[in-house]
Amino acid sequence: MEIERKFTLKSLPDNLESYPSHHIEQVYLNYNPVIRARKQDDEYYLTYKGSGMMARDESNLPLNEESYYHLREKADGTVISKRRYLIPLEHPGFKEGFPTPPADYSLTIELDVFDAPFAPLIMAEVEFGSKEAAEAFVPPAWFDKDVTYCKEYHNSYLALELHHAPEA
Repeated sequence: MEIERKFTLKSLPDNLESYPSHHIEQVYLNYNPVIRARKQDDEYYLTYKGSGMMARDESNLPLNEESYYHLREKADGTVISKRRYLIPLEHPGFKEGFPTPPADYSLTIELDVFDAPFAPLIMAEVEFGSKEAAEAFVPPAWFDKDVTYCKEYHNSYLALELHHAPEA
């Protein structure tokens, strides 16, 4: 089960290049259900995603390079290429009434900087262990709009429908 929220940003962290990152390229073979082939650095995956916006089933299977490029040729829509930065979020905020997490609790912000034709789109995703935690999460001040429930900001929609970044 994948449980995540998506956000646009007001600003980028000053030291973005200091965080670990991956180059990701992904293509979509189907929209409903979502079937995606992804190249992340030198690793390759086939992913199935069930229905849903914030929480949905997700299964990953390893691919080899040859299989990825074979599937890439069969994909619908536009190839999505982006740089994903992994930014630790120590002591994340949660709404009042949510159980206080342990002192060493942290989350990871996955900040995606999209390449053309989707540039200058930049989004942040945060994954959670429960729907309750996701709903109680208070985003950092540098986050902007919560676009979790906006289909236009889901990668599969971008690739198959828009072919360019959504309007801000």
